Amino acid sequence: MAYEQIIYEVQDGVAIVTLNRPEKLNAMTARMGAELGDAMAEADGDDEVRAVVVTGAGRAFCAGADLGSGGRFGAGWGDADDAPKRQLAPMDVRKPVIAAINGPAIGVGLTWPLQADIRYAAEDAKLSFAFVRRGVVPELASHVILPRLAGMAKAAELLMSGRMFSGVEAVEYGVATRALPADRVLPAARELAADIAANTAPLSVAISKRLLWEGVGVDLAAFRRREGAWLDFTAAAQDSKEGTAAFLEKRPRRWQGRISTELPDEVPAGTGRWTEG
Repeated sequence: MAYEQIIYEVQDGVAIVTLNRPEKLNAMTARMGAELGDAMAEADGDDEVRAVVVTGAGRAFCAGADLGSGGRFGAGWGDADDAPKRQLAPMDVRKPVIAAINGPAIGVGLTWPLQADIRYAAEDAKLSFAFVRRGVVPELASHVILPRLAGMAKAAELLMSGRMFSGVEAVEYGVATRALPADRVLPAARELAADIAANTAPLSVAISKRLLWEGVGVDLAAFRRREGAWLDFTAAAQDSKEGTAAFLEKRPRRWQGRISTELPDEVPAGTGRWTEG
């Protein structure tokens, strides 16, 4: 498959998907998100693919949404009008999806692999659900998935503080399965994928995965849309501009939002811009 911002290749029954904007620390754009969704659909429909590994080119996994030159959250996000239209989330792929988090994973760079089945992380990787520090809210069903991995209290700490934590701490919190030296993350993920490809029955694994995700007990597609609408709302607010500007200018944030007068009781209708990441 030919893509602009990712690389897709299949080796010995394993699809390797590489986020490929190393000069931008693989910052996410609308096109990259669309290409990732298409790559998941491609792997799902190919019976020769038995497992999927997703990693980042260079020293980062994904630095989050491309902030461009600032001015507002996701100023460098762009559009995906001419990008592939097939879209499938990692949890909907009927094969195991393993995220090889080889370096920094911030914002959507962490919520996207949260949708994978298994996560290996570099021991010293800098990880953060940084959304609230940019004036927006996390997405991609992270409010459902993370509490089931880490427990409600730890999920609340990570999502509502946006603080940085390491790959080692990610394992301690249940967010990742293994923490390894950075140069061992991808090889270890590929070894697991190769073992699955060689030694497990495809239908058995597909059914096991389906049951695992059904056990969450929530319509994750609907929940992603709900989170996406709240992300639309917060991204349009003044605090998202302030959070982005303060981050880029490396200065203290001066928040303006008022819960007493600006927080609606119901989720506003979203534009769909952020619904699927």
